[in-house]
Formats: sequence, structure tokens, C-alpha cells
Amino acid sequence: MLFHDRKDAGQQLAGQLREYAGRKDAIVLGIPRGGVVVARQVAQALHLPLDVFLSRKLGVPWQPELAFGAITTDGDLALDEQSVRELGITQAQIADAAQRALTELHRRKALYRGQRPCPELRGKTIILVDDGIATGASITAALQALRQKHPAKLVAAVPVAPASTCLRISTLTDQLVCLHQPPVFEAVGQFYRSFPQVKDTEVLSLLSSAPTGPPA
Repeated sequence: MLFHDRKDAGQQLAGQLREYAGRKDAIVLGIPRGGVVVARQVAQALHLPLDVFLSRKLGVPWQPELAFGAITTDGDLALDEQSVRELGITQAQIADAAQRALTELHRRKALYRGQRPCPELRGKTIILVDDGIATGASITAALQALRQKHPAKLVAAVPVAPASTCLRISTLTDQLVCLHQPPVFEAVGQFYRSFPQVKDTEVLSLLSSAPTGPPA
């Protein structure tokens, strides 16, 4: 076990991101649901505003936990072309998975954001946080979409991920912060002593009580 829970992981991650503390041009974005718990600790420690960025993996029809891609609320699609080819996933299956994922993303967007406008990201330093990366599908889609927002700097920060995934993700960012890259990796949860499913109510609570920026 590398972390007691997501809060512990976030506190450890914040220690490697001190250079961004109190920056008026920086913002922390968490990937729901578990990533928001980690991101909340990072934002609090660094005195930075916290928000969410929504992306969702696309699961193989006959094995939903295995991702072959991901999509964002804007419809930005990131596919693992090798997996699609080797598994024989059809265009119809891709479209079906994307539509179901979009439906859930729009539900979460309405729930988490309500009438609150999306934050302005152009020219900002964006720190995108998740509770860990396995295949990297969801965070890949998110990073590709965020790059289109024209940030000044795009940082991906995670507690744990396979070395091969980190290598691939690093090409999409200006900086990748990953605390641990274990040689044997089966699932993100194996590196946490406590890794419960995060509920929507917890995400809402974390967002409503998060800092809005550096102290005056």
C-alpha cells in the first residue's frame, strides 16, 4: 500500500506541486469522482481554486472495465486505435459507447456545475488531477480537450500510474507529476489501503467547500 486513502494521496501530491502555491494564474481541476477527492487536498494545500473536468472512459462492450477510449462533455473523443483494431470493435459499437458515456457526462455536468459557468482556462496554468491512471484513456481525452482551451501550461498530477502510461501521458502535457510508477500494476485501488467508491454527494460537498483562490 502506497497511500492510506485519497486524502493522503492528495496531501503527498501537493508536496510535489509547491511551485504553484498561491499562483493567481493557476487552477486545479479534478476528474470525478475519485480524482476530485485528491484534487481537493491539492487545491487546499496550494491555496488554488478547484473545479472539475469531466471525461469518461469507453468500455469494451463485452468487458466494460477494459477501456478502449474516452470522451469529454464537448464530444472530444480519444481512442486507443490498437485496442480497437485488435479487439475488433466496430464503428457502431464506438458510437453506442460514446453516446451512453455522453449521457452520463451531461448528467454529471448538470449535477456538479448547475448554473455555475465553466472557469476561464485560456492563459491559465491548469493542474489536472486524478486518483491514479491505469490505461490512461480518461485522462488522455481530458488532456487533449484541455489543450484546445489554450492554457499557458498544462500539468497532469497523479499519485500512481504504470511507467508505460506515464511515458505516453507525458507527451500530452507540459509537466507530469506522478509519485509512484510501480513495476507491477493491476488496478489503481491496489495501492490504497482504503479506496471506497466516491458518491456524487461527496463531490458536491468538496466543490462547495473548496478554496476559490489564493488568500488575500
